[in-house]
Amino acid sequence: MCKIKFTTFGFLGLGLIGGSIARSIRDNLPESKIIVYNRHREASEAAHADGVADIIADEPGEAFSDCDIIFLCMPVGVNNDHVSIIKPFLKDGAILTDVGSVKTPIHNAVKEAGLEAHFIGGHPMAGSERVGYAASKTSILQNAYYILTPTDTVPKDSIDSFVELVKLMDAIPLVLTCDKHDEIVAGVSHLPHVIAAALVGLVRDSDGSDGLMKTIAAGGFKDITRIASSSAEMWRQICLTNEGNIDKLLTDFIASLENFKTTLESRDPDKLYDFFDGARSYRDSFVDAGHGPIKVRYEFTVDIADEPGALAAIATILALNGISIKNIGILHNREYLGGDLRIEFEDGESLSRAESILSAKGYTIHNK
Repeated sequence: MCKIKFTTFGFLGLGLIGGSIARSIRDNLPESKIIVYNRHREASEAAHADGVADIIADEPGEAFSDCDIIFLCMPVGVNNDHVSIIKPFLKDGAILTDVGSVKTPIHNAVKEAGLEAHFIGGHPMAGSERVGYAASKTSILQNAYYILTPTDTVPKDSIDSFVELVKLMDAIPLVLTCDKHDEIVAGVSHLPHVIAAALVGLVRDSDGSDGLMKTIAAGGFKDITRIASSSAEMWRQICLTNEGNIDKLLTDFIASLENFKTTLESRDPDKLYDFFDGARSYRDSFVDAGHGPIKVRYEFTVDIADEPGALAAIATILALNGISIKNIGILHNREYLGGDLRIEFEDGESLSRAESILSAKGYTIHNK
């Protein structure tokens, strides 16, 4: 196994992802030195108070000149601008990386700055509904794909060392070219967000003054469009930096909808069946784990009696067994799932334990 050669780490930006990476490094490499800069100093001070950061820098400058690897953890466009800003302070052999969800623009910025021998692009495909350093935690990275996009001239031992660092974080390293990365995430992350936002907009514009569509949408529709609640600013930047790949797939998606429209209008039962069965079959072949860009939710639904104390009884059972509930709520629309009560957990282990305990007590559990 390759030895991790990085001992001094720098972070420009300390939000959810940057903070989670820094926490993981501190936990797994306790002797490491971590230097941080964040535009809002409160995050840096919190990291220092937590014991995550050793040094707080006032600017992206000389304080980072001793770093073996520097993480750019700001918004995509800001990361690109900081490539040239941090250039004078990169020591020989140091690695520069980022955590952005689009890779080609920053690779272009690196090439323009003449830093190709120093750069390994990075994209931890992880996240949370919450943002900022306060929401960061090491578990966010666990079992998530961490894509690396090295340049052609970066030393192999640096790539190998980064791969081992990713494994140490309990993430799954995957090495791709920046072009292949942007093509893939356009299909499995970027376009789905566009479609979810469009579906929400369609219902909004089609709803009557009584708001009945919105009311009923609290069920299955809310589930399949929950990613539309993501940051509008982040998705504006993603669309502006990966527009070519998104546009190509959007054209193909529109064509597939036109084909379905034709099938629907022709009332062809066999083609309609094949459309849904083909999608079901391929969807069921996906690995059921939190590795992708759209995170798995660890949840199930359970049948409960319509009587006082029924919900409290379940919450008490789980609490007595040391199982934390992330979210819980009564379902009013059961179009896609059985069960009256939806319970969401922080991780797969908690879900599995809860399912076993409640099943043993006679509750009926329904999984997706």
